[in-house]
Amino acid sequence: MAYDYRKLLGKIVEVYGTQYKFAEAMGLSEHTVSVKLNNLRPFKQEEIAKACELLCINPSEMSDYFFSPKVQSRLT
Repeated sequence: MAYDYRKLLGKIVEVYGTQYKFAEAMGLSEHTVSVKLNNLRPFKQEEIAKACELLCINPSEMSDYFFSPKVQSRLT
């Protein structure tokens, strides 16, 4: 299942300005963060917990940022 990380990316830019600076704070490469945000690799539980801490995401809002299913639109 693919997840919609647009809200997470918005929060990353709001708090860190760039994906690169967020990746540094996470202890990951920018490439690794990009791969995860593009649904090519999953976020690990530890990464989700650390990201929530760094981005001041309330645990009750975690699913909004990490577990919103990506909806594909179909043109018919």
